[in-house]
Amino acid sequence: MSEYSVARLSDLPRIVPDGDDDAEWTPIRHLLGIGAFGVNAWHGARAGEVVIETHDEIPGSDCGCAGHEELYLVVAGRALFLVDGEEVNAPTGTLIAVPPHVHREAIAAAQGTQVLAIGAPRGEAFVPSPWEKREIETATRAGALI
Repeated sequence: MSEYSVARLSDLPRIVPDGDDDAEWTPIRHLLGIGAFGVNAWHGARAGEVVIETHDEIPGSDCGCAGHEELYLVVAGRALFLVDGEEVNAPTGTLIAVPPHVHREAIAAAQGTQVLAIGAPRGEAFVPSPWEKREIETATRAGALI
């Protein structure tokens, strides 16, 4: 039996948000059984949709974050990031690395924008954020995985 996974992002199920302001997302870490770091994909079907909500990763903040450094990769479309108050135009292929204390957000600037987010705390064991487990459980119960 193989000890690796192969998947196409477009074939993985997405979680459909309850609210209009939340982006669809793919719980890659959960679906592929990754435990060493966090990894999810966020999708903006239309230009103007939020793909990465405004947040930081400071431990103890409202998001229940654990001090994750994050790396974002725009895998399709184009996103407009606001990182520490600075606008960053991010077409497909753009990488943006953000330390925990820096505020960040991204809006889809093109139809079909997809952003891969990878994160973990530096020098510590990775523990999934409470919101991730909660959202996956809620989506599964509601049949909101598409």
